[in-house]
Amino acid sequence: MPQLLRIGPYTFYFWSNESDPLEPVHIHIVEGRPTPDATKVWITATGRALLCHNKSKIPEHVLSRLLRVVEANAEEFVRKWHDHFGEIGYYC
Repeated sequence: MPQLLRIGPYTFYFWSNESDPLEPVHIHIVEGRPTPDATKVWITATGRALLCHNKSKIPEHVLSRLLRVVEANAEEFVRKWHDHFGEIGYYC
């Protein structure tokens, strides 16, 4: 499970086993340790962050800031996804 970034109590990561076939590029965000119920964010081909779900119930005002962090780091996150999985697909 590659950890991509940590800001305060929030961890940004993706799982090493992201389904077969591989899901489109996305990251998970959770407060504290990674869990299966983390918030899921798609990264689009243009580097935008699209909220898939907020299962970890990050407060809306915090989540909007974290989505901006995802967008600011999208290029690096996509590169790390490609380095780890060897391929990239986008949700949109």
